[in-house]
Amino acid sequence: MIKAVIGLGNPGQKYKDTRHNVGFMVADAMAKVLKCNNKYKEKAFSHIYECPDYDVIVAKPQTYMNLSGNAVLNILEDYNLKPNEILVVYDDLDLNLGTIKVRTKGSSGGHNGLKSIISMIKTEEFPRLRIGIGRPAKKEEVSDYVLSPFTKEEKFIVDKVITAATECILNVLKYGIEKSMNSCNKSVI
Repeated sequence: MIKAVIGLGNPGQKYKDTRHNVGFMVADAMAKVLKCNNKYKEKAFSHIYECPDYDVIVAKPQTYMNLSGNAVLNILEDYNLKPNEILVVYDDLDLNLGTIKVRTKGSSGGHNGLKSIISMIKTEEFPRLRIGIGRPAKKEEVSDYVLSPFTKEEKFIVDKVITAATECILNVLKYGIEKSMNSCNKSVI
């Protein structure tokens, strides 16, 4: 049973609407849908929204992407959670924009936020929701690409993705990951 939805991103206005912050965007949308407390708590190096009607928290680590594991470890410890009770939401270069996929476990796939989490909590066995952002034309442009905002055309797709991701997470909270995979793994375009 999922007890924490953790959206990955980078703190600060500078990164607010960037591709790397799509996890934060989903977390904010979930906090709204779940009618969580309007004001987040500063706890476990994160912004924590408590959602008492659903017995779940929604978190946005404030440690920067590459150090996400510090915050996730603190969330696990502070809320007495096991790795299989969290759902990590993050951007994925290997999925096309408009695609979402849920998994019960897996490697980092080269994602620095996941590398940090795996390193800190000592396991790859935690659920995650991958949000496709696509790849830039050239490999050497990856860091600039993930830290750039979505284009106007892409923003329309991202809004649909956020809606699909929140519906997916609601299904996961209600039915579990295994039963939600068919409805979660899809493209919105």
